Amino acid sequence: MSDRTLLLAGNWKMNHDHLEAISSVQKLAWALEDAKLDETKCDVVVIPPFTDIRSVQTLIQGDKLWLTYGAQDVSQHEPGAHTGEIAASFLARLGCTYVVVGHSERRANNHETNDIVAAKVKAALAQEITPILCIGESLEQRQEKTHVDFTLTQLEESLADLDSASLEGLVIAYEPVWAIGTGETATAEDAAEMAAAIRARLAERYSDSLAASTRILYGGSVKTDNVAQVLASDDVDGALVGGASLNGPDFAALCKAAVAK
Repeated sequence: MSDRTLLLAGNWKMNHDHLEAISSVQKLAWALEDAKLDETKCDVVVIPPFTDIRSVQTLIQGDKLWLTYGAQDVSQHEPGAHTGEIAASFLARLGCTYVVVGHSERRANNHETNDIVAAKVKAALAQEITPILCIGESLEQRQEKTHVDFTLTQLEESLADLDSASLEGLVIAYEPVWAIGTGETATAEDAAEMAAAIRARLAERYSDSLAASTRILYGGSVKTDNVAQVLASDDVDGALVGGASLNGPDFAALCKAAVAK
């Protein structure tokens, strides 16, 4: 049994305006309380759109909720002439604990390379924000059985020029692209295989201590009825949850199922 704390992060993607965000967080907090979820057993994180973060911050801090929150992306640039970008320093001022970096949708739709992702990881770390680094293969790569090599290359290149000390607290989310929003979910064996390979590569590339402390999440159509299966391996430390995190009570039920696994 790992002593790493379970992490359940709800990525809302482009859903909920700021009023809907307040309602969702309130309902999540009430449902977690009703479920008597032990806050020492897991970290529950909401990751809303940029326009919601201030409202979420005010609610969580004002009501002293034990939830934490983060952002869905960050710019690799310092503040300046970068229209539409959000600097890591802005997120830090809003109290963000986490930021998702390298999500497969941004890699595909916004043409983010591993070099760009690495720059974003560095920008987040410079502001003491924990990156949730997303890596994972396509269906074609899995069918060709190149999925492990591909994903580990993403890992190494997305952490380029960083040392073990600077990566303390890093979170990695393994998200097979073929399972995101498709209803398809990797088997417990699939998740365990990749998490073990990621942890072994961290030990080889950095240190045993970093490998042992890094939390590795699974992301891809995680729901209440499959989360226990997905988290069956001791190497899988939580989940990056999409659609199932949009409804507060539903996300609370998923969290309860995860803790009870």
